[in-house]
Amino acid sequence: MNRTALIAGATGITGENLAAHLLAKGWGVYGLARRPRPLPGLRPVIADLQDADSVRDALSALDVSHLFICTWARQETEIENVRVNGAMVENLLAALAPAKSLAHAALVTGTKHYLGPFESYGQSTAETPFREDAPRLPGLNFYYTQEDILYAAAQRHGFTWSVHRPHTVIGYALGNAMNMGVTLAVYATICRHTGEPFVFPGSQFQWNALTDVTDARILAHHLEWASTTPAVANQAFNIVNGEIFRWRWLWPQLAEWFGVRAVGPGQVPAPLQGVMRDAGRIWKEIAGQHGLVEEEVEKLASWWHTDADLGREVECVNDMTKSRKAGFEEYQETYLSFVDVFTRLREGRIIPA
Repeated sequence: MNRTALIAGATGITGENLAAHLLAKGWGVYGLARRPRPLPGLRPVIADLQDADSVRDALSALDVSHLFICTWARQETEIENVRVNGAMVENLLAALAPAKSLAHAALVTGTKHYLGPFESYGQSTAETPFREDAPRLPGLNFYYTQEDILYAAAQRHGFTWSVHRPHTVIGYALGNAMNMGVTLAVYATICRHTGEPFVFPGSQFQWNALTDVTDARILAHHLEWASTTPAVANQAFNIVNGEIFRWRWLWPQLAEWFGVRAVGPGQVPAPLQGVMRDAGRIWKEIAGQHGLVEEEVEKLASWWHTDADLGREVECVNDMTKSRKAGFEEYQETYLSFVDVFTRLREGRIIPA
């Protein structure tokens, strides 16, 4: 069948990698964003998901078979997260409903489903490894709101759905608010430039705990698989690389790639948000010396999100049994997830060689 995708959040780490994957597989792909970036073959759609009229006007003439919701807007409180991010999903689904062409809608959420929202992040008692049938946590969580809106719309309009719960997503994308791969590349580059050690900024607990991550490319494959495999319709799935690791094992390998000295955490975390307070000036100096294409460090690094992931005091391991039993058997080596991002950043002169 001819498959036409609409990716909401096409400039993000998930959406951009998904667009590249689907285009390579022969899909027609629309990429929705407020400020689309060019990608060969991608048909840009400009809209503000928080504005129902903007979304309706932008999508009214589109014939879309598959919707991929790969975006969210961070707010100051979870009450506002629920209101804003719930409305974004509602606006998308309402705008596509009149065409009656939608066959499947996929929603990307994450492990905050198990860990709780930022206001109470990591304070849950969810059992690890996280499994999809774990009960919801008490209280507000905009992921739950988005899911409920999706379920209700699917029932009303007769399309199938899937929910995808990645852990920390590692992949190539610029200007993304949740991008550990690029953030660590910038941090390591600054350490090499200043001669400072590459210090793990998180907690002793996270340094020693088992954890996992999600390569943006394996997430893209998972999204296509679930949206085109009828036997797995109307289900939620965890999606991670399939490899469990400890940061005390991976950190020295990342340091070696950049030629910097790895140092473990102190007795208390040293968050990058504070350590990198002078990063703007240093990065402009690095960019000038090496002819880099981006001299504004805040357009590359998301210190706060990496601090949240590396500083938490809770184990975070996701079970993949459900996807494996259903036929999704792809695996990604985590070290190579980071190396592939670092290599692309060098090739694009985002970081120096």
